[in-house]
Amino acid sequence: FFLWEIEARRKFLEDDARQFPKEKIAYLVLLWAGLTVITFLKGGKGVDSVIGITCEDAGFYILVAAQFLWTLGFAAVFGYRNVKLTQARLDVNYPFNETDVLWDSKKLQFYSFFTFVAGIVAGLIGIGGGMVLGPLMLVMGINPRVSTATTATMILLTSSSVAVMFVMSGLVPWEYALYFFCICLMGAYIGKTRIDAYVKKTGMGSILVGALATIIGLATIGCMIILFMNLAKVDWCLDGFKSFCTVKAGEDKCPASRLLAGAEELFPY
Repeated sequence: FFLWEIEARRKFLEDDARQFPKEKIAYLVLLWAGLTVITFLKGGKGVDSVIGITCEDAGFYILVAAQFLWTLGFAAVFGYRNVKLTQARLDVNYPFNETDVLWDSKKLQFYSFFTFVAGIVAGLIGIGGGMVLGPLMLVMGINPRVSTATTATMILLTSSSVAVMFVMSGLVPWEYALYFFCICLMGAYIGKTRIDAYVKKTGMGSILVGALATIIGLATIGCMIILFMNLAKVDWCLDGFKSFCTVKAGEDKCPASRLLAGAEELFPY
């Protein structure tokens, strides 16, 4: 039994030491592909559905439900796996890091609920999900570097599928996109090579916590300034919520026509 425990512990350590676990990357790609396909079929954010449906059609709400069930299904499967893997590691006296989360059913339910609420808040006010989930993971006791990497991966999955839809629909102002991409890439490179290296060398994870708190604080101040400026432009009159479903008059619902029009915009010659 003692030899079996040592062998099981060694396998867990080897598995955790892998930098690019192929099966986990495959799951991420599958999740991304499913979200992208559903997003193209459903449309939204000013982009038309490739199959010609609008928010007035029942198919639109079926796809919204499918998008929700697709992501919820992945969350349920991997949440269950986390609980089982944690218990299996505990059974063999696995040497956990002090910042590792020891998942159980109560923690899974508790943090799943707050993560879901955080997603709703992020969607309502249009902020990045990392600004909400980053502090939540710090409260969980997760290492700041792990928290940063997790939120970056999450944002990549959720935003890239919508970005592909915008590009294919010809709605991307390429001058703006390329300019901000280059600036953001340089900032990410400096942050990864300089700041992350310094944190790794000194062990001062508080630098990442302070940076996150500063960004959230500045974003909050900026949102308040924009709010008051916009209210001042309309004489401090709140016009309520916009309609959930609006369809342009004379909109062509034929999928073939819309695909051809999009192709002509992308490849005019």
